[in-house]
Amino acid sequence: GAPEAAVRERAVRCLAAMPGDDATEHLRRALDTPDAVVRGCAAPALGTRGVTDAVPELVDMIVDGRNDTDAADALAVLAADPASADAVAGRLVARLAEGATGPGARGRLTQALAGVPGARARRALEELSRDEDRAVALTAVYLLRLRE
Repeated sequence: GAPEAAVRERAVRCLAAMPGDDATEHLRRALDTPDAVVRGCAAPALGTRGVTDAVPELVDMIVDGRNDTDAADALAVLAADPASADAVAGRLVARLAEGATGPGARGRLTQALAGVPGARARRALEELSRDEDRAVALTAVYLLRLRE
């Protein structure tokens, strides 16, 4: 709650490095802040701790290109749990379906699907293999081959 953005960011980074339920609860609160930098620090930490509440922010980070690699890694950790994999894939697919998602965002979302097991992610990659953007389509084809 500090008035300076840099202080809030450092605080969340420190919390992300701490183990335990208390740190996780503070990170959950940070996920609700209007500050995108703070949310962007909290979401990957929460994702790697198995907190599914971070999924919407993680997907937003991927779409926006904000720390998208860490966000995709956190989604992969969450998707390792079969109970969460379909929900993670569903959120990624929903963002892909939005008409305003440009080639760059589609490419990052395609790459994020690499870490998500299951039929829903596979179907999404199959659709993306026919994407109008050649880079997106080639990435999807490559990821499908890796799954075989």
